This record gives sequence, C-alpha cells and structure tokens, in this order.
Amino acid sequence: MFNKKTAYLLMIVFAFLSISALIVNMPEKKDPDVIAKITPYFPYEMTKTFGGLDIVDKRTGEKLKLDNAKVFLAYDHYLKKWGKTHLKLQENNLIILDDNGSRIDSMALTPKQLSFVREFFFENPPK
Repeated sequence: MFNKKTAYLLMIVFAFLSISALIVNMPEKKDPDVIAKITPYFPYEMTKTFGGLDIVDKRTGEKLKLDNAKVFLAYDHYLKKWGKTHLKLQENNLIILDDNGSRIDSMALTPKQLSFVREFFFENPPK
C-alpha cells in the first residue's frame, strides 16, 4: 500500500511540522539575573504536573490549565503584562513595585540588562 518514498515523505513532513511547532512556541530569551530578581514578586510560577507544565497563581493557588505547547508563551505574556504595571526604570535602576505602586525592591542594571528590560517589558506590547 505504501512504498518507501511515501514513508520518507511522511517522515520529512512530520519532522518539519514538529520543528516548526517547537520554534514557534519557544520562549523569548531573558536575562537570568533580572528574572531571578523579579521572580519572587511575580504572582505566577511554573510548576510541573503529571501531564507536563502548568502555571499557578501564587495568590490563589489556582492552576491556569494551559496547553503544554503554549505554557512558555503564556508565562512570557503574563510576565510582560505584570512588568508593565509593576516595574519602573529610573536611569540604570529597575524599581519593583507592589500592587499599590509602592517600591518594594530595586536593582542596578548593566547596559545589557537595561537593554533587555526595555525590549522585553516596555517595547513589545503584550498580546
């Protein structure tokens, strides 16, 4: 019924679709020092579940129950949305704010980190 050419063609198509899905759903590159500094204040965290990964709201303990392929994209989306209202730049300093707008922490940024913060949190609009 199937000859070798058809089998090879199906394998190539499957490999192409798998690789393209992987590339599309990759999270953005982040500066590890900046992310480590703001993670304790970010109200969501990624957790392992029996079926893969999920995002949990730290305030309520509610799981967001997202498709595993979209977990990293959703995490980036929530991080950017939160960063728009809870992060502030003053010269080379990153100010972290609470829900009331009060300063809770800060971090001096290197030029590379400053560039990352501007691009990731303030220039790309969240979807």
